[in-house]
Amino acid sequence: MARRGRAFGTGLLIGAAAGALWGAAERYGRQAPRQLVDWPLVCHVAGRAAGAQPSLSAPERQARETYYRAVLERIEGPIAAYTRTHLPLQGTAVRVLDRREWIQANAANFQELLQPFERFYQERDQREGFGSLATAGMGRFVLSSQLGVLLGYLARRVLGQYDISLLAPEAPEPGKLYFVEPNIRVLEQRLALPPDEVRTWIALHEAIHAHEFELYPWVRRYLHDTLQAYLHAMVEELAQRRNGHAPLGGLVGRLVAGLRSGQNMLQALMTPEQRALVSRLQALMALLEGYSNHVMHQVGRQLLPHFALIEARVEQRRRQRSPAEQWFLRITGLNMKHEQYVLGEQFVCAVVEARGVEFLNRVWTGPTALPTEAELRAPHTWITRQEAPSATVNGGHT
Repeated sequence: MARRGRAFGTGLLIGAAAGALWGAAERYGRQAPRQLVDWPLVCHVAGRAAGAQPSLSAPERQARETYYRAVLERIEGPIAAYTRTHLPLQGTAVRVLDRREWIQANAANFQELLQPFERFYQERDQREGFGSLATAGMGRFVLSSQLGVLLGYLARRVLGQYDISLLAPEAPEPGKLYFVEPNIRVLEQRLALPPDEVRTWIALHEAIHAHEFELYPWVRRYLHDTLQAYLHAMVEELAQRRNGHAPLGGLVGRLVAGLRSGQNMLQALMTPEQRALVSRLQALMALLEGYSNHVMHQVGRQLLPHFALIEARVEQRRRQRSPAEQWFLRITGLNMKHEQYVLGEQFVCAVVEARGVEFLNRVWTGPTALPTEAELRAPHTWITRQEAPSATVNGGHT
């Protein structure tokens, strides 16, 4: 009887908690904007996840931005000498941010990126209504909180960023270089190496991204078009499922078949069209990161006496992540970024060793000159394709 009493009492507590949670979700559903993602909530959760930090004073921010402009001026020549290309970096906008400011800037990018899904959600609402306020509120709360946690995690880790608007196929203005001061300070303390070298090391990587996007405007257009095609393919599939044209059983069957063939869960859920678009995106991102890393290594070794130590200690820091953090990186897919660095840099190094950096620069002549994922893993196949007569006739295009 005592056990039953305890179980009954526990059941009452669980029921009361569930009722309170459902009531809170319903109130949230009434009060929150009727949209897919609550962006103020995303920023609030991200700010909490990013942790407390001292704010930047106006004089400190201005001094740091002036410092980074001087760094860009100093590294412009060496980057140009190695890559055989030249991009004036003096006009590049530089912003020194704290974590919350970085969150605000990137939340705006995410909001633009998710517009196709937001439009689909609004159209569904007009046709069918949101249903239960509690259900709608809970779904929005969970999705917004997940995005907030992701942004908050990134805000604790990011050092620098070359920011471009991926929603604009043509550049309305050049990208901006962001430096997240609180995180750079933490890295300086942990590495115990000359701060000027650490900051120049960070600036080198991001400045080379500026080269990739500003010297070759088609890269932004290609990235924009491919990303939009992928997002619209996902929205179109969602719309078909809502209309009963693609039953859930088909999705489950695709998932099971994909997992059996060795794909990860995200790959298994994709249609063949979606997988092809993601493959194009991953190949480009691997090239962008690998090219930037390669050039940074070549130039950095000449400019920074402690370059090898910086690299070794940063890599050691990466390997010392806790099991919980490694799990988080796996389920969010963030661990793929490091894999992109490695794969892309191996490709770039192999091509430079075989044919030189000027031959490597053929990758920037246009979309058809980009390596595929398969060619990234077998650089000689890309070299062979570029040396074929048809590639020569078309100025590097196939």
